[in-house]
Amino acid sequence: MHAVVMAGGVGSRFFTDGWSGEKPMVKLRGMPLIDYMIDTLKRSASIERIFVVTSPSVPETREYLAARDDVEVLQAPGLGYVGDMVHGIKAAGIREPVLVVMSDLPLVTPEMIDKVVSTYNQREEPALSVHTPLHVCTKLGQRPTAVFNRDGELIVPCGINILDGSLIDEEQPDFNLVLPDIEVVLNVNTVQDLKRCEQMLPDRE
Repeated sequence: MHAVVMAGGVGSRFFTDGWSGEKPMVKLRGMPLIDYMIDTLKRSASIERIFVVTSPSVPETREYLAARDDVEVLQAPGLGYVGDMVHGIKAAGIREPVLVVMSDLPLVTPEMIDKVVSTYNQREEPALSVHTPLHVCTKLGQRPTAVFNRDGELIVPCGINILDGSLIDEEQPDFNLVLPDIEVVLNVNTVQDLKRCEQMLPDRE
């Protein structure tokens, strides 16, 4: 399966914390944030090729990635997350199921990626979306921007999805894979989130 990493966001919540720059290039223990996701995908047994979708908002990120030979950079027009994702998948010519992930999930492991792909392969739905229980976010002090009710349980999307590339212009019925793992919950939107990840990273080494 191919993977598409979404790295074109402006990171507005970082700016309100006094940060200036591009979020994918934020340094986490000396390494750009986006490198963590790329490294995870490279070590996943399920992923063949890695595409990174950028936008006009992140020229430094695009220049940084263009110098690498382990990813393929796709420049989107800056239509927002969904619009740029669709643009990127079409530009890559992907007509089969594809993993779509955000670039700000530095704690996600290759084993988690493989679990998501394996679960998808056992389902009949054309799409899969990874969620976590709201109470896990609350416990960690995360501030989710979206919450859904699934059979009476409040769940939060984690920014990890699988979509059928041949149906990318259509609304795709999806299976909600609910994971309570902290690693899929801690996405970096604020400086405080970055500090939490710094505290968690030693546990991965």
